[in-house]
Amino acid sequence: MPSDEEAVDVAPRWPQSGPGAIAGGAGVQAQAARGPAAPTNELVVDLDGTLIRTDLLHEAANRFVTRNAWQSLRLIVWLASGRAALKARLAGGYDFDPASLPYNEPLVDWLKEQRRQGRRLVLATASHVHAAERVAKHLGLFDEVHATEGATNLKSVHKRNLLVERYGERGFDYVGDAAADLAVWKSAGRAYLVGSSPRLIAKARALGNLARVFDDGRPPLLGALFRALRPHQWLKNLLVLVPLFAAHRYGDPQSLIRGLLALVAFSLTASSVYVFNDLADVADDRHHPHKRHRPFAAGDLSLWHGWLAWPALLLPAFGIAALFLPAAFVAALAAYWILTLAYSLQLKQRAVVDVLTLAGLYTLRIVAGAAAIDVPVSFWLLTFSMFIFLSLALMKRFSELRAVRSAGTKQRIRGRGYVHEDLELVASLGTGAGYIAVLVLALYIQDGRTTELYRMPGFIWLACPLLLFWISRAWLVAHRGRMHDDPVVFALQDRVSWLVGACIVAAFGLARVAGGAG
Repeated sequence: MPSDEEAVDVAPRWPQSGPGAIAGGAGVQAQAARGPAAPTNELVVDLDGTLIRTDLLHEAANRFVTRNAWQSLRLIVWLASGRAALKARLAGGYDFDPASLPYNEPLVDWLKEQRRQGRRLVLATASHVHAAERVAKHLGLFDEVHATEGATNLKSVHKRNLLVERYGERGFDYVGDAAADLAVWKSAGRAYLVGSSPRLIAKARALGNLARVFDDGRPPLLGALFRALRPHQWLKNLLVLVPLFAAHRYGDPQSLIRGLLALVAFSLTASSVYVFNDLADVADDRHHPHKRHRPFAAGDLSLWHGWLAWPALLLPAFGIAALFLPAAFVAALAAYWILTLAYSLQLKQRAVVDVLTLAGLYTLRIVAGAAAIDVPVSFWLLTFSMFIFLSLALMKRFSELRAVRSAGTKQRIRGRGYVHEDLELVASLGTGAGYIAVLVLALYIQDGRTTELYRMPGFIWLACPLLLFWISRAWLVAHRGRMHDDPVVFALQDRVSWLVGACIVAAFGLARVAGGAG
């Protein structure tokens, strides 16, 4: 098996009859004397999965569903008329930026070299002609474009027939990536394969004209899937355990088991949401300096895998909730999923509504945690949660706006409802929300219920300056442009945040232990 960079050169197959047969035979004899010569056939290149690490039909269908969720069934109606009809329908409303697509860069570099050597390049794809022409225009490499148009889906045998009719049997070389390309390779002079499937490579080699294998650049499937689940974000779901500790129920085995099951259910649901959100945001993420490396945006995972993954994660999450946890928790989990779905499809595009929704989603985790162990939700805890997470949500938007301003652009954040002039206002709202959260904590210390849980609640006062310091420092870091786009992730990776958090926990521990409260 050739390695990613290994080239397996074979003599091109020439037409068996007609003038080409004589010229071809003479060419082979001369080449034997001179050594290998550069191929002169037209070089035909496939698009989906070959030139780009995604599929434009999947991209168009994904955008249609995430922008027109209530009309999703129309895809089935269009598909009933054939794939060509489906592509034509989707092409009319599919606007994309060809510069942002995840290209197979080593292949593009090789094609540029082939063109510098004077070779004619042809783009032949099953994607709709409108999309194919936009990609070809962006790259500026191709002399001709053949794509799906009318009733014929230009794939496999249909593509082979068109290329043979235009260039002759063995009169072209072909670069492809899938089993559907075997029919085309069979009629090509030289076959070039993009991919790493041993089975496909073996089948292509059996044709006798495999010239080179290019790496598709994709990591192992399971690794990419795991990364798409964002396991580092599961730490956010520890919020479901906050009511367990706030009510001092951590010594009760049944409550502890329920809390842990709630944590698992929320983590599965959250990962389902992350996958769906990445599908909905894939076009916008490709313009983001960090998010463009996410598996779907980078082409490490096909969009089809995402549409299989998110419901596959959601089903066991609700199965665990329905079987082992109270109905109130199931309702809270359903509310979380519905709200996140609404956020992914619409609410994230509405200024202010988006950050309030994010703060509400964090607070819902606490509500669900209380429902899981059947304890009432503290008014103070809910109020504190809403303000502190509103501050963090605004910090996230501030970091994005600052990046836009630093880039010198005066446009909206892609997929969001903010413009660069909102930067100062967002900072004011965010710092204000953070300081109000500290005020709520201070008022909680004076509540009568607090003295029932902590005989020495005065120690909790130590948490107030610590929290003021952390909020002020986090906003200072964001203002200096050193904040991760997700402040929660920043806090999890920041040593100072861990130290402040440990000190706050110690303050609550002192208030509890010093009084010996039970």
